[in-house]
Amino acid sequence: MSVVDIHRTAAQLPQAWDSLLLGQAGSAGVKVLRMDGRPVEAESHDTAEALLVVEGTLRLVVEDTEIDVRTGEMYIVEAGAKHAVRPASRGTLLIIEHISSSA
Repeated sequence: MSVVDIHRTAAQLPQAWDSLLLGQAGSAGVKVLRMDGRPVEAESHDTAEALLVVEGTLRLVVEDTEIDVRTGEMYIVEAGAKHAVRPASRGTLLIIEHISSSA
């Protein structure tokens, strides 16, 4: 695999909030997406996921607690935790999460 320009890749995605799988390390997938200010409905997952803000701010609600994650910061959403994206989240986000073997 070659070097990936995270900012350029995110900017070229056809739609905000649609992630692109960049690669896999073991059972972990690394995805990139572009945040455009729109909120995203609550969800939860069977496994934890790491949310790394490459640029901008990710505004979360995790189990009724508001959290802002800024450029260069990472937040780990624990397995089963209900989380949603609040309005005004903008920038570039990397998601590191478990990829199931049936995917």
